[in-house]
Amino acid sequence: MESVSYISEKMDYVPVSKLHYKILWLIGLGIFLDGFDVYLAGGVLGVLLKSGWSNIGLNATFISVTFLGLLIGSLLTGFLGDSFGRKFSYQLNLLIFGGASLVAAFSPNMIFLIACRGIMGIGLGAEIVTGYALLGEFVPSKTRGKWVSMLSLITNCSTPAAAFLGYIIIPRFGWRWMFVFVGVFSIIVWYLRKSMPESPRWYESKGMEKDAQDVVDIFYSAAEEESRNSISQPSVIKKEKHRDEGKFTDLFSKNMISRTIVGCVVLIAINTLIYTFVSWAPTFFLRKGINISKSLGYTTIMMIGAPLGALIGSFIVDKFGRKWCLTVFMLAAGALGYAYASQNAMGIILTMGFFLTVIIYILLTLGLAIYVPELFPTNIRMRGSGFCNAIGRLATIFSPYGVAWILKSYDTKVVFITLGFILIIVAFIIATLGVETKQKSLDEI
Repeated sequence: MESVSYISEKMDYVPVSKLHYKILWLIGLGIFLDGFDVYLAGGVLGVLLKSGWSNIGLNATFISVTFLGLLIGSLLTGFLGDSFGRKFSYQLNLLIFGGASLVAAFSPNMIFLIACRGIMGIGLGAEIVTGYALLGEFVPSKTRGKWVSMLSLITNCSTPAAAFLGYIIIPRFGWRWMFVFVGVFSIIVWYLRKSMPESPRWYESKGMEKDAQDVVDIFYSAAEEESRNSISQPSVIKKEKHRDEGKFTDLFSKNMISRTIVGCVVLIAINTLIYTFVSWAPTFFLRKGINISKSLGYTTIMMIGAPLGALIGSFIVDKFGRKWCLTVFMLAAGALGYAYASQNAMGIILTMGFFLTVIIYILLTLGLAIYVPELFPTNIRMRGSGFCNAIGRLATIFSPYGVAWILKSYDTKVVFITLGFILIIVAFIIATLGVETKQKSLDEI
């Protein structure tokens, strides 16, 4: 029988049961809706621009305010999640997000819609930070990458779903019904998640050993019920885990600063790449003279690559690791992005756009979903992940204005040349400062 240092480490040895899959789906549905809401922006903004309800400047403000909300939400959930628990933070943000989505559906003008979008962004930022970190605290370390990749796959199915529903709903019923869909289903998911347990790792980090053991027992009992066999738990060689509340300043300590830097630059690159490409894709097509309906249809085709990218990520992450996969795919995204923007034939544009989408979502799965939350210890995991996400969002508050300026002054190709330089720099930082985390216990990391 294995011996472990901490109670929560027993989670690395519990056999996988239906309870693990239940947790996966409860977390996944929430992040799916958040992802859906982010990606519906591309179709909605294209329509608002075409109808004259908005303009390029207001569209840029809409995107920037989204990221301002994401920044605030990322920081807030870091402190709330580490202080009051992952579950508390997770449920609060979904209420904020769902309620603001419903209100946004009744916006009388673009300014009001932008204000609602900022509030929605707070909920979005919290959901993404909490979800990926929380699942990683429930699943075994040897297959953690695979489990979090599955969560990313569920999440990234929202990309083609948002594009497809936008293609079906927006031309026939109008953009407002997209926000209604998100708001109603957010409230449903909030209710379903009320039964979800708290993270045993968080309990133990707060010195609540009995509560941690109770949650561990729930998972072992579920495994025993399915297998119809008694399953022994590993013995704990340390009776108590050293209690360290952790401070925000720990992120900049000698042992953590390099990890904080890597986490920040990874998310700056991923956020800038994904939201520039996805949010502006319909607008790029409109500038080539394609009508709204075809523009949304072409975007839908390219976005099918999103879940495929997450699926590929799930196969490679525990085999090849996080660090070098991120480095290689950052460089690949830069090269393919330039090639995509240089084409004029629609067939080639769609093909390259599809493969660029695949690579972008491999990066999203490896970086945002898996790697960054793994870099930090339990007592500051949410604050570390939240801070890195916030810095990533901060960069993308300003990037829409840069994209808008480039589109007015130059063309799409210059947008992707700029992105390429950013990705090369980030790949170098990952290669030199990054640490490998594959198949290691969260406590060991």
